[in-house]
Amino acid sequence: MKVHPYFLSGTFLVGFCTIYSLAGVGEIQAQEATNVVPPEPGNAISNSPGQTSDSRFQSPSPDTPQPPGINAANIPDGPPAAPSEPTPAVSQAVDHVEQGDWVAYGHDATGQKYSPLKQITTENVTRLQKAFVYHTGSLPRPGQQNKWAAETTPIKVGDGLYMCSAMNDMMKLDPATGKELWRYQAGVKYESIPYTAACKGVVYYTSSTIPQGQPCHNRILEGTLDMRLIEVDADSGKLCDGFGYHGQVNLMKGMGYSVPGYVSVTSPPPIVNGAIIANHEVLDGQRRWAPSGVIRGYDAETGRFLWAWDVKKPNNHGEPLEGQYYSRGTPNSWSIMTGDNELGQVYIPMGSAAADYYSAMRSPEENAVSTSIVALDVKTGTPRWVFQTVHKDVWDYDIGSQPIMIDLPQGDHTVPAIFIPGKRGQNFIVDRRTGKPLSRVVERPVPTDTDVPGDERSPTQPYSPDVPAFEVTRDLKETDMWGMSPIDQLYCRLKFRQAHYEGEFTPPQIHKPYIEYPGYDGGSDWGSIAYDSTTGILVGNWNNTPMYDQVITRKKANELGLMAVDNPNYRPDPSASEGNGPQADTPVGISVSPFLNKYTGMMCNAPPYGMLTAVDMHSRKVLWQVPFGSARANGPWGLATHLPLTIGVPLNGGPIITAGGLIFVASTTDNLIHAYNLKTGKEIWNDVLPGGGQATPMTYEYNGNQYVAIMAGGHHFMQTPVSDDLVVYALPH
Repeated sequence: MKVHPYFLSGTFLVGFCTIYSLAGVGEIQAQEATNVVPPEPGNAISNSPGQTSDSRFQSPSPDTPQPPGINAANIPDGPPAAPSEPTPAVSQAVDHVEQGDWVAYGHDATGQKYSPLKQITTENVTRLQKAFVYHTGSLPRPGQQNKWAAETTPIKVGDGLYMCSAMNDMMKLDPATGKELWRYQAGVKYESIPYTAACKGVVYYTSSTIPQGQPCHNRILEGTLDMRLIEVDADSGKLCDGFGYHGQVNLMKGMGYSVPGYVSVTSPPPIVNGAIIANHEVLDGQRRWAPSGVIRGYDAETGRFLWAWDVKKPNNHGEPLEGQYYSRGTPNSWSIMTGDNELGQVYIPMGSAAADYYSAMRSPEENAVSTSIVALDVKTGTPRWVFQTVHKDVWDYDIGSQPIMIDLPQGDHTVPAIFIPGKRGQNFIVDRRTGKPLSRVVERPVPTDTDVPGDERSPTQPYSPDVPAFEVTRDLKETDMWGMSPIDQLYCRLKFRQAHYEGEFTPPQIHKPYIEYPGYDGGSDWGSIAYDSTTGILVGNWNNTPMYDQVITRKKANELGLMAVDNPNYRPDPSASEGNGPQADTPVGISVSPFLNKYTGMMCNAPPYGMLTAVDMHSRKVLWQVPFGSARANGPWGLATHLPLTIGVPLNGGPIITAGGLIFVASTTDNLIHAYNLKTGKEIWNDVLPGGGQATPMTYEYNGNQYVAIMAGGHHFMQTPVSDDLVVYALPH
């Protein structure tokens, strides 16, 4: 899953001075299709799961041609291309970051989200004030369903602050005033929005063939919701005519049958040694034979196709021949990749094969790379190593976090490593040269008892016992259930007792609901972590929220009207999100909902739901851990409590660390941006944002002043206010 319907939290006074901690989501419908209720006792399905198709619609075969209109810019594709190598690259901004710049999504190529700037400190951060607010202009129009969640982190290179809107317009701003210097209008249509209108960031590239001072010597690159790569001149915003077809590359080439919004790019494609690495998300839960999750390389100078990594065709790195397509249903990667220029590798966070909650139809090749970090050779597209975090994943534990390159302290020396956070809360560390673990990985027995026919579970799963996990508790208990009154607590205890639960990795069930904990929104997601290499301190903000799921038969899915997005009878549902899915082409569908009290909208497990943790990577011990986020904008029945009590609320977005001894992080459903003391974990400052801060902030210096920027675009799934505001702070001067 890409983004999540989150569960708000709060605290207030009830009755005779009795304080009950509350967790509310208001009208939580984001997981529910029109006539689908969350799993409840008594919803057990008794009919045989043998039927695999919707009788009203015959699934298109994997070799169905691509219909017209899917190539958004009508880009001529030409004949299928053979593998080739990129144009030799020159040194890039990510290789030598200037002191005041933030040149990539994670600050630099490592993704560490650490800045050496220290004008803003623990002593003066309370003096921060708004320097400017910039409006992207990207908001739902009248009559459009709100799918907006910009998730954008700008970059700053030299005299420009570069960013993209939720609908892929690109712009350059004056870093001191926010004045728009240019705008490129991408022309993405509303129909191309997948679950979310989001553009996490853009990429800066310096040409090796066009001299300095000429157009497109320096360029800005993005991937779009309608599957294009676009390069524009960094100074003017005009398309780079020599890239692709007049500045654009069609990523739908070779993908075969699809419909708008089925596949999209929401993360910035890294450029490694002259190769653009393009990944894309594929809508979850739709059908087994969904479009391919293929990873591809393109020349950063020309847009020329370089290679493809098709999981089921590992030895064929060219484009498909006429009438053929990339293998359908293979695992996709939707989050932020990390490029390693020194080793010539890109580290790819992988999801699972299509039909997230049913694995019986997956091939051995798909099982081998699902929910893994894969290191690809950027010259050939060949995997160099694979490290798997979940075996035969049917819990939607795809790796949403960007893998972080660190030089891991090992006694009196360091080892080049990759730090891998995940939704389970387990944190793994591997050697980035080989993929071999640098801390113990233990295969522990897990439950395997499932009544889903033919879908056997792995008897063990990997754990990382020597690296602190992001978890409050390993297993839920009935006594952990609670509510704003004894009756609410009793309701949740009954709901717990009537579900199937055997701890982590409880297998999916048909006969009754089952509890998934951590939920698919648990641990770290696309916000990932931040790391200060000068101190060895790592910081992560993470979720603690279970799910209440149930597998349903094909007959039941048909009765409930669950249809894949490419079904001609499909109709968008304003209340629908990712949870319930038809999983067409398989015997079963899936119903997923938060584990909550449906009458009050409160979570059934006790808070905290959001946490902030600091880990000393030298000792591999937790320095401090605190609940993260207040109840001010949250409460039961969707009502804000207006109480500034730190409870720990759900979050989406990552932290950054500065040399001033600060952590800046928004992400929470309290609509605040926060500053924490890195050493103590004490919150020092916060400010109310005009929309939800579901993005990762950044910081930069310009004309001697340090700024902190956060996209306060809100998040429709998290039910935070949606805006088009980039808010930038600085000290008075």
